Amino acid sequence: MFSWVSKDARRKKEPELFQTVAEGLRQLYSQKLLPLEEHYRFHEFHSPALEDADFDNKPMVLLVGQYSTGKTTFIRHLIEQDFPGMRIGPEPTTDSFIAVMHGPTEGVVPGNALVVDPRRPFRKLNAFGNAFLNRFMCAQLPNPVLDSISIIDTPGILSGEKQRISRGYDFAAVLEWFAERVDRIILLFDAHKLDISDEFSEVIKALKNHEDKIRVVLNKADQIETQQLMRVYGALMWSLGKIINTPEVVRVYIGSFWSHPLLIPDNRKLFEAEEQDLFKDIQSLPRNAALRKLNDLIKRARLAKVHAYIISSLKKEMPNVFGKESKKKELVNNLGEIYAKIEREHQISAGDFPSLRKMQELLQTQDFSKFQVLKPKLLDTVDDMLANDIARLMVMVRQEESLMPSQVVKGGAFDGTMNGPFGHGYGEGAGEGIDDIEWVVGKDKPTYDEIFYTLSPVNGKITGANAKKEMVKSKLPNTVLGKIWKLADVDKDGLLDDEEFALANHLIKVKLEGHELPTDLPPHLIPPSKRRLE
Repeated sequence: MFSWVSKDARRKKEPELFQTVAEGLRQLYSQKLLPLEEHYRFHEFHSPALEDADFDNKPMVLLVGQYSTGKTTFIRHLIEQDFPGMRIGPEPTTDSFIAVMHGPTEGVVPGNALVVDPRRPFRKLNAFGNAFLNRFMCAQLPNPVLDSISIIDTPGILSGEKQRISRGYDFAAVLEWFAERVDRIILLFDAHKLDISDEFSEVIKALKNHEDKIRVVLNKADQIETQQLMRVYGALMWSLGKIINTPEVVRVYIGSFWSHPLLIPDNRKLFEAEEQDLFKDIQSLPRNAALRKLNDLIKRARLAKVHAYIISSLKKEMPNVFGKESKKKELVNNLGEIYAKIEREHQISAGDFPSLRKMQELLQTQDFSKFQVLKPKLLDTVDDMLANDIARLMVMVRQEESLMPSQVVKGGAFDGTMNGPFGHGYGEGAGEGIDDIEWVVGKDKPTYDEIFYTLSPVNGKITGANAKKEMVKSKLPNTVLGKIWKLADVDKDGLLDDEEFALANHLIKVKLEGHELPTDLPPHLIPPSKRRLE
């Protein structure tokens, strides 16, 4: 008796079981979130439904910038190979969206063929019509970098109203579609052209809610002097501050991202450090891909919930027979008040609501009589997903990451700086003398010995208290000096002999010059007399 009740109760109590994070996300979306989206026509207002390929595809990097900022050259620099459809020049050359992806052979797949391929995550781009699809292609080629990530090249952004109209499709809306699905958005600026055109400003605003994915690259920085570079950097930060409304400062990478010699090499070390930081950020994408997809699904679920409240509130206010059109106009005009009411009643953050202006525009063309009333069961299912299923998937994300610690982007430009003498920081700081036959500390040891013998050594060694009197003169904090002591006390006897004392002073010098201390003492820094013990 009442077996259907017990079955339903059991189903609610039993947690969802998934083999992988991607499979879990796919099932949660199709079973719990998609019914809510379809019931309240979410896809007509915000974003098309997600497909299997959206959960399985490789991490994607979207490049955005004004013409001739070096977007295509940046891709060429990363993969160290020409790709089909590539055109580089000082004028606006790339007039298409090009998805640079891995494939067994070199070739181009046109946009109309791409959007019917179920293995590619581009099927929903069909909604932007032929004007866009004729300007969309996939360049596929065998390349080790593309084994791990895909890169989306975009047309150069122009200034002026005429160019925007002549595109024939909603450029900002296409970029917004990509922004929802990519793992990293790189905005490129030319050090000589910092003006942000109307279209570029509109594009950056379309990337709102995806600030966590945005990185900014100030390219071609080797073409200006240090003093000018400081002014350019300041001007760029000021311009971005007016458009990207976040309290945090956007991360800007400065450099020259191509394989040509630096024109003004004064800032070589800065450019190398910045390139290394950017490469590390891109290399981490495969490892963090599952977490990014999880995060995007949570954002989508929160927006879908708010959308359901908005649509059901509008439906509730509509009359049954007369005065529908006038009531519709009144509701659209007073949408801000409806937002405030929903915010109060359901304790929803103002940041979760869609753009008021955009929502008002979309509602103008809708038939409110087809809207649905509030269905608590659909919302409860999504709440359960956010409260329980997502938490279990978070644990699985960490487990998958721990099983694949070496999952980073390899090949192309990434290999050039990983190992060998051209790796970042090679032969500097604690790495100084790594290839020398002689002990690198030996050249300064006579100076350190003079100090050592003033510290009352007993049986050739000084105590920690005596060493401390000298080491604190460096003015480094005790936490740093404590680490230096541990590294220098090679034989771990709580005392320092003359070689260990010289080593401690060498490490102090390394730190004072602005380098990081090693976690473990590198073999080339071990004092010669201690190497037999190792």
